[in-house]
Amino acid sequence: MSLSTHALKKDAGLMGLLFAGVGSMIGSGWLFGPLATATQAGPLSVWSWLLGGVVALLIAFVFAELATLFPLSGALVHMSHVSHGPLVGLIWSWVLFFAYVAIAPIEAMAIVTYANAYMPGLLEPTLGMLTTKGFMVATGLLACMVLLNFLMIKTVLTLNTWVTWWKILIPLATVVVLLSYSWHPENLSVAPPKDGLEGVFTAIATGGVLFSLFGFRQAIELAGETNNPSRNLPIAILTTVVIGTAIYVFLQLGFLLAIEPEMLAKEGWGGLALQGLTGPFATLAAIVGAGWWAKILYVDALISPAACGFVHMTTTSRVGMAGAQMKAFPSVMATVNSNGVPWVALLCTFAVGVVFFFPFPSWKTMAGYISSVTVLSYGIGPILLLRLRKALPNTHRPFKLRAPWLIAPLAFICSNWIILWVGAQTVNFILMLIVLFVVLHALHFFFVRKGTLAHYNLHSSWWLIPYFGGIWLISHFAPTELGGSNDLSFGGSMAAMAVFSLAILALALRVSQTDEQIKLSFAQALNAETPQASPLQL
Repeated sequence: MSLSTHALKKDAGLMGLLFAGVGSMIGSGWLFGPLATATQAGPLSVWSWLLGGVVALLIAFVFAELATLFPLSGALVHMSHVSHGPLVGLIWSWVLFFAYVAIAPIEAMAIVTYANAYMPGLLEPTLGMLTTKGFMVATGLLACMVLLNFLMIKTVLTLNTWVTWWKILIPLATVVVLLSYSWHPENLSVAPPKDGLEGVFTAIATGGVLFSLFGFRQAIELAGETNNPSRNLPIAILTTVVIGTAIYVFLQLGFLLAIEPEMLAKEGWGGLALQGLTGPFATLAAIVGAGWWAKILYVDALISPAACGFVHMTTTSRVGMAGAQMKAFPSVMATVNSNGVPWVALLCTFAVGVVFFFPFPSWKTMAGYISSVTVLSYGIGPILLLRLRKALPNTHRPFKLRAPWLIAPLAFICSNWIILWVGAQTVNFILMLIVLFVVLHALHFFFVRKGTLAHYNLHSSWWLIPYFGGIWLISHFAPTELGGSNDLSFGGSMAAMAVFSLAILALALRVSQTDEQIKLSFAQALNAETPQASPLQL
């Protein structure tokens, strides 16, 4: 039997999915996020986590329904093909892959960043960027994550479940330890570094909030490997968001209250700097007199990010496999070995992940990129939900979202707000990647494969041009703190993005595939291991 004929194992139970989600939330985000959000929003940073939790929950509600309709590994890849055809599915396969593929590298970077405290030379002293030595160590860590992923999915999730107990315990214990040594409620009265709610919003995008809270997507991408998707998926998705948000709110409060007041005396929260910034919580523990706990935190700075990157490497390979099944990626990426592991997709995940160290050589820059490209990839969910409600009204939905015509538009607006808040520079990079791949694919389709315009599926895909163009335009005119030209105020750019989002939502629903095409594509997606050939396939 050839390797490609093996199937995925149905070994992921409810606890495995739940712990995969919670475990992916508590990675490098908890080690760096509270400091990053505090320097942007001060005491209001607690609201960054609460509002981020609301945004994540809105999107999670949407996917709790969609995931049970598509109980397939790499589910979002299949969904995007169904509603708007192969070209949108192709583009979203790339967007989703680039959203996932940077997770394992950022976790490796977090390990290297903390390790620099006892292994100097991994980071540049002033900028905090990876040195050549740091790059080599981070690459080696990625390779270890790949090797562990060659285990069966049941073994992968069992290992992750045990590690997740540690990952939950250590952050909670850290708050208790810090506050037992240092309790300063007066810190909450120190003014935030930015006026109004601007810092609260930007911290959601660039302070690691959405980067951390999107762990619920693990259940979606492993949907094809659970034995009872109708029960397990919605419970795992929604519970993950609630647990993760609660842990991070507690962490943020602990961090704010434990900071020594003299550290805020000169420049306030905006100028907060910890000597040994490469390990904020460990440094703070040492400052308040809990040096013994700092040593434990340096151990956790290896375990938590490594386990998080390990699980994300698992799901990224499933996204690559799903893309290959739907002909968006080379078919060889769908090859599965006897352990049920898509090993070619896994190796591709490693190779592309290494490349991501170059444009984003620090934790904060990569966290902003991941937040924006992730909400872009999952932002299509509200469009899919509403279109499938209309095209497939009688299809059984084990979880059926109430008030979808209210929740889905709100989720879509919030997704586009996150993209705005991350800043024009990152938006430009993401859109440049998308345009580059679309152009390369079009050249290959028309000039190598001699395809025709009639088969390029433009009729249900052209709405992406005003969508991506509008995002770029609003980001360009946004205020300077968002990297724009300052022609729009912060509130004005948010209002413009909200109105624009509703217009795009209406347009995307109008130009999607017909009901009959959607029904046919839906049937084919559920039989994804033997997909129909797409006219756009590579």
